[in-house]
Amino acid sequence: MVEQITIEEERISAKEYIDFLKRTDLGLQYPKERFEERISKLVSNASISLIARNEKGLIVGVLFGLTDFAYWLYVTDLGVDRDFERQGIGKRLMKTAHEKAGGTKDIAVYLIANENAVPFYERLGMKKANDVMQYNHIEWTEFIVK
Repeated sequence: MVEQITIEEERISAKEYIDFLKRTDLGLQYPKERFEERISKLVSNASISLIARNEKGLIVGVLFGLTDFAYWLYVTDLGVDRDFERQGIGKRLMKTAHEKAGGTKDIAVYLIANENAVPFYERLGMKKANDVMQYNHIEWTEFIVK
């Protein structure tokens, strides 16, 4: 039996998100410096905050994005619990975010993809782009959220 997964716009706490990160590979993208403080800002300030939950209320997927609701959506975070991968949750989160931002006719979607996630994004129809600029002068010590 396949579980019913619901996706809602919802703000979650930093603690809830950190607990979720432990069950995904998404936690590999964050620097160690001021981790909890920065996660708190992330969950509070994303323009779009979509949370996928199973029937028991467990968070099984998350999408955070920044958008102007007119031209673009930048997906900062998209992750699915390892135990719930390959059930279409990530695809549903992306589709829902695109719709909430303004739809496919108006909104261009951008993101930085972990190399392991590139095939997933390519299956959604996304292509690699070379026109993105970067200004990165921050402290960045890699670590795994545990």
